[in-house]
Amino acid sequence: MVNMKFGNLLILLLIVSIGCTMETKAQQPIVIDGYAMLPIAIVDGDTIPHVYIRPIVVFPTRKFASKRDYREYQRLIRNIKIVYPYAAIAKVKLSEMDAHFKTLDNDLQRKAYAKQVEKELRAEFEGQLRELTITQGKLLIKLIDREIGRTTYDIIKEMRGGASAVFWQAIARIFGSNLKTQFDSVSEDKLLNELIILYEYGLL
Repeated sequence: MVNMKFGNLLILLLIVSIGCTMETKAQQPIVIDGYAMLPIAIVDGDTIPHVYIRPIVVFPTRKFASKRDYREYQRLIRNIKIVYPYAAIAKVKLSEMDAHFKTLDNDLQRKAYAKQVEKELRAEFEGQLRELTITQGKLLIKLIDREIGRTTYDIIKEMRGGASAVFWQAIARIFGSNLKTQFDSVSEDKLLNELIILYEYGLL
């Protein structure tokens, strides 16, 4: 079980991640009287519906040098299945929070709403996050960076201030992690990124 201090860090990361800039979502069709109204394009006088088709993902068959490498691979898959949903939740909550923020009149109301969301997240996820291992906690830090597009250190600094970011960075370093680490889908985290894509497509 993860140490209490590190558990507090994971809870904080999930909470502050919902306060960052929301990514643009794919356009959804408008439904009127049961009919989906899709965007269209006019090409050479023809009306063509503009439909988003999910890309096909193909990765080469993976070979393992040893049984140990295979076990590590399976362990990573298992940890992704445990941790990824929390990063995805942060992204969804971010969208909900951003939409509600637009209905509020001032910063005081926004702060009150953010505090309410924090309370709800703690009630729902605090116990689960404290059950994560150190390895899974490090993975969550990376996945939040992947989903939000910013390091967890920068997120905490923006939402809680520089002193808080330095404090939690010190806690993370005790457990061998680094809040300033960026998700590197090209080299260091290439395998991790491929497995996440497969997981998102329901292929793991």
